Amino acid sequence: MKVFEANDMMNSLPEQYFAKLVGKVMRLKEQGFDIINLGQGNPDQPTPEHIVKSLQEAAANPIFHKYSPFRGHSFLKEAVATFYQREYGVSLDPEHEVCILFGGKGGLVEISQCLLNKGDVALVPDPGYPDYWSGVAMAGGEMEMLPLTPENNFLPSYKNISAEVLEKAKLLFLNYPNNPTGAVATSEFFSETVSFAEHHDLCVVHDFAYGGIGFDGKKPISFLQTEGAKENGIEIYTLSKTYNMAGWRIGFAVGNRSVIEMLNVLQDHMYVSIFGAIQQAAATALLSSQQCVTDLVELYEQRRNHLMNGLKSIGWNVTAPPGSFFAWLPCPEGFSSDEFANYLLEEAHIVVAPGRGFGQYGEGYIRVGLLEDTDRLDEAVKRIDKLKLFT
Repeated sequence: MKVFEANDMMNSLPEQYFAKLVGKVMRLKEQGFDIINLGQGNPDQPTPEHIVKSLQEAAANPIFHKYSPFRGHSFLKEAVATFYQREYGVSLDPEHEVCILFGGKGGLVEISQCLLNKGDVALVPDPGYPDYWSGVAMAGGEMEMLPLTPENNFLPSYKNISAEVLEKAKLLFLNYPNNPTGAVATSEFFSETVSFAEHHDLCVVHDFAYGGIGFDGKKPISFLQTEGAKENGIEIYTLSKTYNMAGWRIGFAVGNRSVIEMLNVLQDHMYVSIFGAIQQAAATALLSSQQCVTDLVELYEQRRNHLMNGLKSIGWNVTAPPGSFFAWLPCPEGFSSDEFANYLLEEAHIVVAPGRGFGQYGEGYIRVGLLEDTDRLDEAVKRIDKLKLFT
């Protein structure tokens, strides 16, 4: 068969780091091993019943059998504005400060296409979500990595970025609650970020995917709650995590009008919006009782506490995450993150995500998802204990 040559953009895309791990997991499953998968970021709970019912009813409505408006239904954009006013006290113009997205990932990749020219720089957290890298590569941009270290509570420092880099920088990606570390941002940090972005003419892109998941009675704050934030950036929210709607592929961007317009224009050329019934269900999720979110956060917190207590009981020095549904755990002495992830998979049949896959500063850690029930988490602790790594 004839093989066509990919263009430069395709060849510039970063390797999908976790693809090999997924392949190895599948081979072990096919061999009949009982695999405990703590490496995924895929919510394990079903979408709440009232949201599913809303979709079912909307799917029977002939108006949604036609093309949706290119930029999404006004009722969903109005629901987003209501949600932000209710949850964060942030006022949004539904038509000019809200962009409906095909999941948060789409917006995180598209934003680089909107704002970066070849050779422009994006400031990117390390460790961080690898799809930031994909968007930058597609735009022909360059990345300057911002180390996230435990000494600084996994918040980036802006002090050591060179003037040369800042001259070319156009974008700053942030993500709190953080994937993979589980860290949360403070209002003081966001205020510093707004000042930094204003001074250097940067667009801040805050990935708020885990915005609904904060522990110990503390609700994660929105970047847009910060004075001046809406003038200096956008926030990208997905319904995937807050409402267990990962497979529905629905999210939105909110904030700076000029950036929202760019995203809308780009999507005008790529899509004809999202199935209207899904948009109706998304509006139902945002506007209905949020008890389902409260219950979900309580479930994750229970799992977090259960797992952390279990790991500490076998001698592993771990720290409980304040947000997201991930825990960021240090590797035992003598293991790299890849080696430890492979060791757990081969010897205990436990899947974890090696920290190196999230960037250079992810080395020395693994990411564990709180996406199994407590019985399976107990079983994972027992299997790790049998390895005698922490005695």
